[in-house]
Amino acid sequence: MNVTLQTPRLLLRPAELGDAEPIARYLNDFDVAGNLARVPYPYHLSDAKAWLRTRRPNLPAEDTNFSIELPGHGLVGHVGFHLGRQGPIIGYWLGKPFWGRGIMSEAVEASLEWFFRATPAPVVYSGVFHFNAASLAIQTKLGFTEIGRSTLLCLARGAEVAHIDTQLTRSVWKARKNEVP
Repeated sequence: MNVTLQTPRLLLRPAELGDAEPIARYLNDFDVAGNLARVPYPYHLSDAKAWLRTRRPNLPAEDTNFSIELPGHGLVGHVGFHLGRQGPIIGYWLGKPFWGRGIMSEAVEASLEWFFRATPAPVVYSGVFHFNAASLAIQTKLGFTEIGRSTLLCLARGAEVAHIDTQLTRSVWKARKNEVP
């Protein structure tokens, strides 16, 4: 799908070939790549270009990704969906210079809102490596619950790593959105 979302601070838009350089720059940081399952380290410009060639405007919602743009900085990260064995999975990363500003919470919330409106999916899955407390805090804040523990291959680490498996149901999302602050 070719979708663009606007939040109070961010533009979430389809990835473009011109995103290759900042993607490679931010993912070629072990502190970022080491938190992700499907990203190798070192991460090269050729890796970014190869991934960007897989992005097409006709992909289903379950395979939609958003480049996260912060005005004045350009691309700072990514959030997107892919199909897993159980159903749709959301994943995300943010360049290290932008950590701790609430950017990823804002981007993930907007993408989940879009996803639940665009699909009939009853649940979105995710998870974090056991040491990624910041990412787990984002998921917890947005209504994800732990559904188990597993191990997952981390390409950057070249090893199976303990993983906290999470899910967000449509009913929890809807109830959360209907709460009065």
